[in-house]
Amino acid sequence: MIAPEQVQTIIQERLSNAEVKVVGDGQHFEAIIISPDFVGKTRVKQHQMVYSVLQSELASETIHALSLKTFTPESWQAAGQAV
Repeated sequence: MIAPEQVQTIIQERLSNAEVKVVGDGQHFEAIIISPDFVGKTRVKQHQMVYSVLQSELASETIHALSLKTFTPESWQAAGQAV
């Protein structure tokens, strides 16, 4: 089992400049990720970027399920959230 904080740290270390919040129960997680690296990329490409940094954890089923919400800093602010 892996803690949400561990998943959050992995994403932050492997996806530079990302602000990350992860919640979950040890197998199923929901992550909100805000990154300037997402600018100009489709939502699908943004999600692929996140899945690629978690490839080994997903392949080993350390992470069983992952729900993603990805934002650029601008889209996060447009949604009424502070960065």
